[in-house]
Formats: sequence, structure tokens, C-alpha cells
Amino acid sequence: MVTNNASATVSARSLAEILELARTQRLPFNELFQFAEARSGAEQKIEAVEAYKVWIAFNETHPYLHLVYFNYSVTLRQLGDVAGSINALRACLKLDSRFGPAHINLGRALEDSGIATQAILQWRSFVDMTADSTPDKLTHRLLALQHIGRVMENAGLMEDAEAVLWQAIELRPDKTEAGQHWSALRQRQCKWPTLVTSDHVSMRQLLDAMSPLTLACFSDDPLFQLAKAYRYNKSFVGRPDTSGFPRKTPKQKTGTGQRLRVGYVSSDLRDHAVGFALREVLELHDKRSVEIYAYYCGDPVTGDPTQTRMKAVVDCWRDIAGLDDAEAARQIADDDIDILVDVNGYTKHARTKIFAYRPAPVIVNFCGYPGTMGSPFHHYIIADEHIIPPESEIYYSEKVLRIACNQPIDRKRAIAEKPSRREAGLPEDVFVFACFNGMQKITQESFAYWMKILAATPDSVLWLLTGGDDVDKRLRQVAENAGVAPERLIFAPKAPNAKHLARISLADLFLDTFPYGAHSTAADALTMGLPVLTFPGKSFAARFCHSIVAAAGVPELICSDPQSYIDKAVGFAKIPRSLAKVREILQAKRETSALRDIPALARRLEELFWQMQAESERGKTPVPDLNNLDIYYDIGTELVQENTGFLDHQAYRKAYHDKLAAWHDYAPLPHDRRLWLQEDAAQQ
Repeated sequence: MVTNNASATVSARSLAEILELARTQRLPFNELFQFAEARSGAEQKIEAVEAYKVWIAFNETHPYLHLVYFNYSVTLRQLGDVAGSINALRACLKLDSRFGPAHINLGRALEDSGIATQAILQWRSFVDMTADSTPDKLTHRLLALQHIGRVMENAGLMEDAEAVLWQAIELRPDKTEAGQHWSALRQRQCKWPTLVTSDHVSMRQLLDAMSPLTLACFSDDPLFQLAKAYRYNKSFVGRPDTSGFPRKTPKQKTGTGQRLRVGYVSSDLRDHAVGFALREVLELHDKRSVEIYAYYCGDPVTGDPTQTRMKAVVDCWRDIAGLDDAEAARQIADDDIDILVDVNGYTKHARTKIFAYRPAPVIVNFCGYPGTMGSPFHHYIIADEHIIPPESEIYYSEKVLRIACNQPIDRKRAIAEKPSRREAGLPEDVFVFACFNGMQKITQESFAYWMKILAATPDSVLWLLTGGDDVDKRLRQVAENAGVAPERLIFAPKAPNAKHLARISLADLFLDTFPYGAHSTAADALTMGLPVLTFPGKSFAARFCHSIVAAAGVPELICSDPQSYIDKAVGFAKIPRSLAKVREILQAKRETSALRDIPALARRLEELFWQMQAESERGKTPVPDLNNLDIYYDIGTELVQENTGFLDHQAYRKAYHDKLAAWHDYAPLPHDRRLWLQEDAAQQ
């Protein structure tokens, strides 16, 4: 092992000295690495590259030449020389064809160069040659399979991606990354049951791998979702080193006339459902009361209309996509943000670790994610009385504050000219049921409800967004198995947003999904005059559509349970004039409904931000309640295997309470503020 003094001596040498030692084969490869690492750390990567080049040129018989090529490739990649990095990696693999890290990095470089097919072939070659893996090779084999699955998924090759990811799951079922993507892929393909075990993979392992968002599509279990969010946060975020981030103390602003500084963090501040929801809210914020900072962490876009509108109205726009989490948190802290709003939650491109550094005194969960964060650093969640009634607050780690409706909309959205039914591929003289939710929201139970509705209304069709040829064919086969002619399922192609909005009202009735209901999709339908039929569950995602329908002023479209949902849908189809009355009410209340009162929503948000600020100034910022969540998680994994369908509130709570009592009888549990209250613990 090289001593620190020797390392310091190597680092202190000039480039000329190092090159001479390399040329005369007097520079050990470990000292080469030390020199290159020191130069790279000092932002002198060109000198590191030069040292590698000369050493490689004059040490062609060295037994560790492949390692030098590999490190050389990493430095070239850091300099942006992707082609040079690819050449170095190929040279490395010529010397050691089974060197896993080179296969992984070469595949990534090929992918980043836009040739995903070659990347997959590269990783596949490593997978094939490591069938007899050692533990070290097993790790790289797993990585290669995960990368293949990810790229295939991004390319829309869902069947192939699913098969590859299953290989990764069976290889290491305790690793959750492959399982997380696998379960989401099966949902998007409407493959039921979603979770299928094998001799090597248990149901518990598949549930452990599920992401919180995928779980929301799988089961209406708010306690399990809270516990899942808590565990996901621990694994996804962990405990970053926050020693260089002193806690931000609140500034005294209440009553001073100073503006409150509010920051929105999101990867979706662009043409995206979340961007569409927020852009008019940002335009309507009262700049005499609040100063708005937008922190964009998504993919770069050019000429994006939503982003252009947002940039024009916020006080400060910062693109933090290129910053690491600590750097982004430091930027937010330097901006002296008072209230920091997490608009991503646990969705794609989320930067949750930024919030773990606590760059603002108050952190809020709002708009982009349908559920609790289960984190120690999210203080508030903004919802409404329909999504989180008072009795449901126990399902959230954050303090609940409420607005009139949790779904902001943009009243300025462009809408194309309405097509005819024929132009949209619909028959003229039938009742058209529709659902424009993503395929991942269509569960086996929801589809069964729809088949009962279609069976009872022979002069009707079901209009869905296409999930691709394979998925569409699968759903038609399921319909045929249920006794419904497959041609009664009509799939709409993807369309630009303005054209999609225009065609929505061609349908007669929108049928919501369960447990993850329509969100912005329901708001779009109601805005275009299409009634939305729904029934609420217990979790955030299962109550959101109920909230939107109530805000539109048509509570008669809210059913109590699946059977009433089926009965009411059939009734509307058989007596269309009853639905015509609902349409008239919807149209009459359109401009006065809470759903479209965005100025009032903006004012209410500002009131809540100031309420949070006042509580913060008084030292009353709420502390997230995370007690007993590991126990609730274990119970949830048992209960979700018994039932993923609709369950009324009383039966649901009793199931958990009985499990808690049995657990307490075996090993006493501390009481909590959810279902295991102090009196329950005392009675056992």
C-alpha cells in the first residue's frame, strides 16, 4: 500500500517528470492513478489524460494495462470526449473481455451517443458470458440486465424489457430497482395479476420493490402507502451528510410588509399535466404578497409554451438540473426561500434529496404527487376536504392544510376545433363510455366493472387511449373472455393536447378507474362538458377524482361503492335524458365552480403560505409523525395480499386494528396517533 507521504510526492511531481517516468517504464500503475486522480481533483484533467496516454504507449505488456485503459476512459468521459472513452473501453475489453465495469460503461456511452441498440448488444454480450458468475461478476451482470431493461423500456419495448428485468429480479430478488420497473411495466401493459411470484421470488419481495406511485395504482391502502413512502424515503434518500447545511431559521416577515419568498421545485414546469395545472396559478400570484422562485430540474426543452409563460411571470427562474442535490440545496438556501414547495413527490425525475438538506425553514408537499411523502423533512401537505377529510389525516405524516380544490387548471389552454365522431373513429348512434386515464390505472377489478356495464348496455362502446397494439389486443381478448364483443373497445391514438381536448366531449360518460382515479384527466373532461362518474376510496389517489367532480358542482356523479357506480353508469346509458340534465348543470356551473376559480385558489395558497410562515416564526412548524411505520408496513404487506379491491372504511380499519392487537400481544407496541391509540395499548 502506498503511504500518504508517497502519494503526496507523486502528486507534487510535474507533468514532465511523470511523462518521463511513464516513457521509461519506471512509473508504477498505482502511482499513475494517484497522479491522475490528484490532477483531476484539481480540475487539471488534461494533464491526467496526457499521463495516461504516455503510460499506455510505453507499457503495452503490463499485466494491469486494462485497468489503466478503464481509468483513462473515465477521465476522457469527464472531459466530454465520448468517442475517446469508447475507444479506451474497447481497448480495455480486448485485454480482459470479462471486465464488468468496462462493459457497463461502454454500454452507457453507446446509449448516450444515441445508439441504444448497440448499447443493449454490449450489455447482452456481458450477460451471456457471465452465466457462471462469481459474486463480483454477479453484481455487474445484474447492472447489465437492469440497463438493458431500462433502455428497452424507454424505447417502448415493454415485453422485452419485462423479460430482461425478470431475469434481474430472479438473480437478486432482494435488490429493488429491477422489481420497481418490472411491476410498473406490467401495470402499463394491463398484465393481470400484476404481481406473479416464482420459486426464487416471493410476493413480499415484489411488494418491497414496488414504488409508492405504483402501489397507489395497485391498492387502496393509505396506511400501507404511508409506510411504503417512509421506507422508500429511507432507501432512496437515506441520510445525506448535512453537516455543512445549518438549519435555516425563519425570517421575521409577518406584519413587516416584506414579501414571502416561495420556491417551487419540479421537473414538470413545462408542457406536462403538472405544468398545465400550475401555469395560471403562477401568473395569478399576488406579487405584493409573495415573491416566486421556480427551480426546474427536468430535461431541457426549447420553445416550450408552458415554460415560456412561467418564466415570464416568476421573479426568478433557476435551472438546477445540472446541479447535484447538495449544490441545488445550497442555491435554494442562498436564495433565502421561506416556503419551499415540492411539486414532484416520488415521481419521475424527483430530486427528493434536495429537501433532505432542509434548504428552507418550511417544506410543503403540493400538486405533483398524490400522497404523503412519509419523510422527516416535509412539514405540510396541501389538499382539500374531499381528498383528506379530518378523519383521514392519520394517513399522512405531514400536517394537512386545505384549499377548495386540489386540481388547479389553466383556463387559457388552447382547444382545437371539435371533430365529428366519424373523424374520431367512433360510431354515431351508440352510447360512448370513455376513460382517458393511463393504462397503468386500469386494474383487473376496474376492467371487470366496465365489462358488466357494457354487458348490460348492448348499444354502447368503450373508448380508451391506446396502450399500443399489444396492450390493446390484450384488453380486447379480456373483453371477449367476459362475453363482450372485442370491437366494442375503441382505442384513440395519441394526439396533441389541443386536439385531445377537442375530442373529449364526443363521449357520453367518462368512467373513472380505481384505486388510482383520474386527476387532470377528470378536470379536462369536466371542462369540456363530459360528465365523470367516480366513487371514492380511502387513499389520496382514490379520492382525487371525487374532489374534482365535487368542485365542478355535480355531486350526483359521485357514487358510494363499485355496485352503485355500475348501476348508475347503466342507468345513464339506458335513460340518456337523465345524463343530459347533468350536462346542463355542468355547463351552467362551469364558470362559477370552484374547479375554475383559479384567482381564489391563488389567494388561498398565499394565505396558507403565510400561515406556515407565522407558525414557523413562532417555532410551531409541525414535526412529521413517523411512529410505528415499520409495523404498519409489515401489516400492510400481509393485508394487501388478501385484498386489493374496494373495502369500506370501517372494515379496513378493523383489519389493521386486529393485526396491531395480535402484534402487541406478541411484542408490546408503543402507542401512536393513528390506529394504535394509548387506550388500545393499555387494554391489551
